[in-house]
Parts: sequence; C-alpha cells; structure tokens
Amino acid sequence: MTFDLRRSRQPFHNPWLLDRLVHERAIALGHALDQSTQDTYSSALNSYLTFCCSHNFPIEPTPDTFSFYAVYMSSFIKPDFVDSYLSGICSNLEPYFPSVRQIRKCPLVSRTLHGCMCLRGSSIHRKRALTTSDIQFAIAQSPTTPSHDDHLFLAQLLTGFHALLRLGELVWPDSVSDPFFHGSQVLIINHLHTADPRLFFQSYLVSRDTLFPLQPELWLRENGAVPTRTWFIRRLQTLFPNDVAGHSLRSGGATALAEIGMTPALIQASGRWSSDTFQAYICKHPTLLAALLFARNAPHASTIAP
Repeated sequence: MTFDLRRSRQPFHNPWLLDRLVHERAIALGHALDQSTQDTYSSALNSYLTFCCSHNFPIEPTPDTFSFYAVYMSSFIKPDFVDSYLSGICSNLEPYFPSVRQIRKCPLVSRTLHGCMCLRGSSIHRKRALTTSDIQFAIAQSPTTPSHDDHLFLAQLLTGFHALLRLGELVWPDSVSDPFFHGSQVLIINHLHTADPRLFFQSYLVSRDTLFPLQPELWLRENGAVPTRTWFIRRLQTLFPNDVAGHSLRSGGATALAEIGMTPALIQASGRWSSDTFQAYICKHPTLLAALLFARNAPHASTIAP
C-alpha cells in the first residue's frame, strides 16, 4: 500500500529527535500520574517524578534509573524509607509499565539499596503491635454508658485489629486525597477468641442509624463528621503510650493470628499483602517472625477453623 503525501493538507511539522520524544512523553506521563495520585503518594511517586524531570531521565523505570534514585534519595532520607518509596512507586507505575517490579528486584537496584543501608542506615524504631490484652484493656476502659463516639472508636479499633486493616481504610485522611476511592470489602472473623468484634460493630451501627438514618457514610462521629486519622490517633493515645500508632492495629492483628498457629499464607491473604511486601513486613517484626516460624512447625497450623 502506498500513500501520496503530496496531496495531504496536513501542516508540515519538523520531526523531533528521539531524545525529545522520550523527554516530552515523560513530562506528559508525569502530569497524568501526578494528578491521579495527588497527596496520597506525594512522598513516593511524586519524588520519583521530580527526580526524573530534574535529572532529565525518562520516567519509564530502568535498573539505572531506580539505582540512581536510591543513591540520590538516600542522601536526604533514611534508606529504609527509600525502600518503602520504591514499593509505592512500583504499585502506581505498574499499570503503565508492567515490568516495573522485575526492574525493582534486579541485582543492580537491590545491591545499590543494600549499600546505601550499610552506609547511611540506622536502627528502626517502630511502634509496637497491639496485643489482645491491649484490646481487652480498651474495652474495659469504655464508659458504663458509652457515647456514640465511644461506640465508633471501639468498633473501628476491633475491626482494624481483627480484619488487619490499615488505618487509612478506617478513617478519612487529614487532607483530602483520592477522589476516586471506591472503598474496601472487609470480612471480619473472630479467630482470636477475644471480644467478638461483630458485637461492637453492631452496637455502633445501632447508634449510627439512630443518629444519622439518611447519611451514606459508614463511619460517622457524633457531630456528623467523618472520623479523621488525627481523631482516631488521639483517642488511641488516651489509652496507650506513644509507642502505639495507627499501624499497631494491623501488625497486632497479624501477630495475634500467627501466635495461635495460623499459617503465613492465610495471614498474607487476610491482610491482602503482596508476596514481597509481606516478607519484608515479617523481617521487620521479630515477634511476628518467631510466631510464624512456630506456626510452620505446629502440627495443627493448617487446621485452624474460624
């Protein structure tokens, strides 16, 4: 098939060099990604986009780009944070670049990051995981005649603990982020033989439906506002010292499941972790690691019933 370009009425444009095409595409993709993840990933994806633009690198990940990014960012923040940033970057770039996770795992990137940790790493001070005793303590501290906000807090606390939820799945962020968030489907099962989280959830629903029968939001405070992260953390810290934070619910629930002998695969599925993320999570929580090792060797580990 041939075309006669002489009859075309299209205006003439000078062709671009390949370098310019790559650079302009990087800028266009950068703006598209940045808008869809405004605020939510400002510490991770946006830092990568800024790095690529300021160094005139294509946004498409390569082993060189990721390794350079790791070295550069490790000069300003802890290498452990850079490791977490790379995980977030992969999660958000994967729809655009399907091979991004393989690039993240390549020896050049992993060894570069390991070297940065050896050079600039420091000990990790993580908030401790909540325990079943902590949950019982929180219930015991509830007033004899609880307010609506008391019902709300306990329902969220037990739901997050038993369903291995991130705090961001329970509360509204302090600054509005993803306008296209569609919510989560959560299955709550009491494996731990503690206070049944469903009872506290049902008590909250009765209070909520009485006060706000026409409101669509699931979680609502007594004043009609959606609970924020700051609100929940303040309530949490009235019960526990500063060594407990929002992530303590998720890590505590996972640890408690491991301690009763649930297999790592079931805990991973319950917490909706990807394989790589879950392994990294275990390594950074010695209590959970020891419990999981025990669970693998326990004769009843694969026969736990709900």
